[in-house]
Amino acid sequence: MIPFTKAHACGNDFLIVTEEAAYGHNWADLARRLCARNTGVGADGIEFFVWTGHKSGRIRLHNADGSVAEISGNGTRCVAAWMVNEHNLQSGDDLEIITDAGVRICHLNGVHSGGTFTVEVTTGMGVPTFAPRTVKLVSGMGIPGFEVSTGNPHFVIVVDIDEFDPQDTSWHEIGTEICTHKDFPQQTNVEFVRVVNKHEIEIRIFERGVGPTTSSGTGSSASATAALASSGCTSPLTVVAPGGAQTVAWDGPGTELWLTGSASLIARGEAW
Repeated sequence: MIPFTKAHACGNDFLIVTEEAAYGHNWADLARRLCARNTGVGADGIEFFVWTGHKSGRIRLHNADGSVAEISGNGTRCVAAWMVNEHNLQSGDDLEIITDAGVRICHLNGVHSGGTFTVEVTTGMGVPTFAPRTVKLVSGMGIPGFEVSTGNPHFVIVVDIDEFDPQDTSWHEIGTEICTHKDFPQQTNVEFVRVVNKHEIEIRIFERGVGPTTSSGTGSSASATAALASSGCTSPLTVVAPGGAQTVAWDGPGTELWLTGSASLIARGEAW
C-alpha cells in the first residue's frame, strides 16, 4: 500500500507521496494510475517528496499523464501545507523546497487548522523571462502572445473578450494545438488573459500534461508577467482563475516574482 496526502490550491489538486513510499514503483506509471479521475484517487499530478531538513525538502513532479514537469507553483504550495502539518510549523516560518526549476522559498503568512487545514503562503518564484512571439497554427492563423518562463514554459495570449476565445476560436482548441506545437519541442503551458483593470486580470489555463485546469501557480505568474510587461497593469496584481484568486508582486525585468495564495489539505489515504 502507498500512503498519500491529497491537497489543493485553488482547485488545482495534487497527491503528495514520499519517495520512501514510492520506492520500487515506476513514478510515471504511478502518476497515471493514481491521478486518474474515475479509476484512481484523482489529481492533476503527484509531488514525490523527501525531507532534507526540518523545514526543507526536495520534490519531483509528475503530471497526471505521467510526464515530468519542472515545477508547479500550486503544487509547491500544497507541499508546503503538508510540511507545515507534518512538523507543526508556524506562521512566520520560511520553508525551503527544492524543485527541478531551482530552490523556492515559501513564507508562511498564516496557518488555519480549524476545519480544513489551510495555509497562506508567499512563494518566491524566481526571475521570469519573457518575449513576444507569434505562433502559426495548422489553419494558417497566427496567434500573437508572449513566451514566458517561470522555471517551466508558458505561452500567454492576451484576449479582449469574456469568452477568452482568440479570433473566434475556442481557447480549448487553441490551447490543445499550441501546447504540442512544433515550436515548443518540450510542449508548453498555455494561458489566456483578459485584463479586468490595471489591478486585476482573469485567466484560463491549458496545462501541459493535464489539459484545462482550474488554477496554476506558474500560469498565474506567467500571465501576470505578460500583463505587467505589456498591458498597463500594476503590481501587486490579482490573478483570478476559475478556482480562485492569487496575488502576484513583480517589480519588472531582472527581479524576482512573488506569488501569494492558499493551499488546503483534503484527505489522507492509502492506494494499491
